Formats: sequence, C-alpha cells, structure tokens
Amino acid sequence: MVTQPSRDLELFPNPQPERDYTIRIRMPEFTCLCPKTGQPDFATLLLEYIPNRMCVELKSLKFYIWSFRDQGAFHEAVTNQMLDDLVTATEPRFMRLTAIFNVRGGIDTTVVAEHREDGWQAPPPVELP
Repeated sequence: MVTQPSRDLELFPNPQPERDYTIRIRMPEFTCLCPKTGQPDFATLLLEYIPNRMCVELKSLKFYIWSFRDQGAFHEAVTNQMLDDLVTATEPRFMRLTAIFNVRGGIDTTVVAEHREDGWQAPPPVELP
C-alpha cells in the first residue's frame, strides 16, 4: 500500500483513441503552501482533457496532487507546473487545468492553463433545437 505522495503519473491506453471525447476530473482537496507566509493554500482543481493515446490513472493522480502539500508555490506557478507534467505524461489532444483557490485575506484566485496539440482543432459545437 502506498502511503507517500509521488510525482509518478501512471497511465493506461485510451480505450477509444479514434474519438474526441472529454474527461473531466474534479479534485476539491488540493493544498500547497504560500511561498511568502508558509500558510496552507486550498484549491479545487478541475482537469479537462481530450486524450490521444493515453489516459491518466486516478489513483496516481491523487498521489501526484498530494505531493504538492508541503511545497511552497505561487498559484500561477503550481497550476502551470501541474499542466506541464500532465501534458508531458499523457500527450493529450487538448488539456485545461483550472485551479480555483480559496479566499485568503479577502482575495480569491482562479488560474486557467491550457494546452493544445499542434494541428488539433476543436470540433464545432452542436446546436440542438
């Protein structure tokens, strides 16, 4: 049984690589430390991606997110680092990470970082009657 955080992201083959479909993962218990005060920062992370060949395994994603708990990081830096790590691991067609940080001192922060595979185009929206 794993009892330690880990930056190792496990993957599994996309079961429908020929189709563009969206995976949405909500992580409401993200924490890191403020690099100025050392106090904890809390956030809800929303990961949305269109996989290519590989998908991220959720248990390893939990341990990955846990690995930031004792790390001091600015909101913008940690959001972009996580997106870079996830893109490097999964090589998705599209990925968006939204980090919604809780209020501290009367200010809340939301950071949105995106990646698009070269040449990938989003399908046009479907309008229903």
